[in-house]
Amino acid sequence: MQSLTLLLTTVFLGFFAMLNPIGSTPVFLSLVGDADEYIIKKVAFKAVLVAFIIIAIFSLFGHLIFKMFGITLPAFQIAGGIIVFFIGYDMLTGRKAKAQQQIKKKLSLESYEDMAISPLGIPLLSGPGTISTAMNFVGEANSFLYTLFIILVFAVVCAITYWMFILSKKIADKLSPSLILVVSKIMGLILTVLAVQMLINGIFKVIQEFPKV
Repeated sequence: MQSLTLLLTTVFLGFFAMLNPIGSTPVFLSLVGDADEYIIKKVAFKAVLVAFIIIAIFSLFGHLIFKMFGITLPAFQIAGGIIVFFIGYDMLTGRKAKAQQQIKKKLSLESYEDMAISPLGIPLLSGPGTISTAMNFVGEANSFLYTLFIILVFAVVCAITYWMFILSKKIADKLSPSLILVVSKIMGLILTVLAVQMLINGIFKVIQEFPKV
């Protein structure tokens, strides 16, 4: 029982750090802050649902999927780093605001739901770091039951993230637009730095695995 408790606590802290609901909330707000409460709830639910499905699939079949398509984890980290870098760069330079204006003009729920899949669901919530973390935890698990517990813990973290997302609008209403803009740019900077770190980790692992001549 003690080992299970320790495992679940470690898994929870690991997933919470990777999803980073506190840090992801300003990013979510910068994308759908102009939407109404109904759309915010729809986007938040779809984003965490996409993240949960992806992590659940990789927890159960990740090694098989990578082997089937000949994908290595370093390659996944490098690709994910590139995607996250451009998302963060757009936020940092204010290009995301232009995209928001276009979506606002369309008043299309589908446009917001597309954002729930990308960039919110993937790679923000279920990016290379989260996937690799899940696969590492599963690799350390002793049984299929432990794997199910790991997926359940991730579901709890997703629920916390959803709760913070749907409250983001109420928090934003009490903050000045200039402060929200500053937070958005700071998050853009953090995302670009995280992206560079993903690239460094992926390239470093490639160098380590490269056969010495």
